[in-house]
Amino acid sequence: MPDVCICEVTDNTRLTETAYSVEVVSGYLAANARAGQFLHVKCADALLLRRPFGICNVTGDVVRFVFEVKGEGTRRLSECKPGACLDILGPLGNGFDILEGNIIIVGGGLGTPPMLYAARSVRGKATAVLGFRETARVMLVSEFEEICDRVFLTTDDGSMGVHGTVSGPLEELLSNGGYDAVLACGQLAMQRAVAKLCEDHNVPCRVSLEERMGCGVGACLVCACDINKDGKRLMSRVCRDGPVFNAVDVIWKK
Repeated sequence: MPDVCICEVTDNTRLTETAYSVEVVSGYLAANARAGQFLHVKCADALLLRRPFGICNVTGDVVRFVFEVKGEGTRRLSECKPGACLDILGPLGNGFDILEGNIIIVGGGLGTPPMLYAARSVRGKATAVLGFRETARVMLVSEFEEICDRVFLTTDDGSMGVHGTVSGPLEELLSNGGYDAVLACGQLAMQRAVAKLCEDHNVPCRVSLEERMGCGVGACLVCACDINKDGKRLMSRVCRDGPVFNAVDVIWKK
């Protein structure tokens, strides 16, 4: 069972109109974190559930996560100042099991921050394909450019980078060949499309699924998803059995 850590906030930076980057100090979280895992953060009082946030980066004893303000809990979290303390359960879930070789990192929207830690963890060459709805939502591109061999940026409205979704650049990269795996995180439709492209090109793919969570440790079953294992349809829990899954095992929702 992961520990509950009381962590001091060292930085809270606004990245976009609604997205914030928070850094906390925790030797335990930093020592045990793996790319693809997440933190379950208590945003306010006991009446509000913890919120799951993917680990964006680890530097020394400093752990970083990025979130978007969507309700009362995340609004309160966005107001925390350096020196404040956060109650964090983690690290939780399973991380990426393929980090060797020539890897394509795919991030969509708020699924992009956790992929920065994945890119930093690649023991080989990382190529990033990042997709956002519009320029106002673009984040972390310069940080990906610092560590990745190449970075491709797309926006749905064409206001920045390539006009369209991540599927265009990803298909071109896969068609050219030479990649050992694809790691992805983002909205369901995007990940389903990524999984299909990887299947078509016979490239291993790992996806980090996004689901609503309650407990974060597999007890409440709020984040249940369908997985195909050895020809059998099984119910898995994203928080405990994932959030990272082999894309070929996921039974994608329509």
